[in-house]
Amino acid sequence: MTNFLDLRIDDFGFRTDIPTRWGDNDMLGHLNNVVYNRMIETVVVRFTMGPLEIDWQRDQSYPLVVESLCRFHRPLAFPETITAGLRAGRLGGTSVTYEIALFGEGNEIPASTGHFVHVFIDKDTHKSIQIPADIRKLIETFA
Repeated sequence: MTNFLDLRIDDFGFRTDIPTRWGDNDMLGHLNNVVYNRMIETVVVRFTMGPLEIDWQRDQSYPLVVESLCRFHRPLAFPETITAGLRAGRLGGTSVTYEIALFGEGNEIPASTGHFVHVFIDKDTHKSIQIPADIRKLIETFA
């Protein structure tokens, strides 16, 4: 198991910046917990639509989330721009677990870490299928 607090942004092959908004802060002056989960979802969606070129509307198979996890290590707050990092962790026959970290501005230690599990399914049957070979190859480059 990876100790995420030992990881740095350069350990993640896919990165994206996510600006915070005033309304993301809660009454304690930091990002509400649900915002962290949205950011984790955002980095995964940007990865699947970007490098993996997945089109949920047109593709015969696509990934479906079956599990997500977020661990909180330190607070983030508006007006920070968050850098979200993603890398492929466990890669099975039908599923992939993405390891994710959220970094605040100017901070090399993740403020939040977690994972996101995708299972690939057939569009018509909604049953799990093997990860398509071309997508598997792309995922492997981010391991």
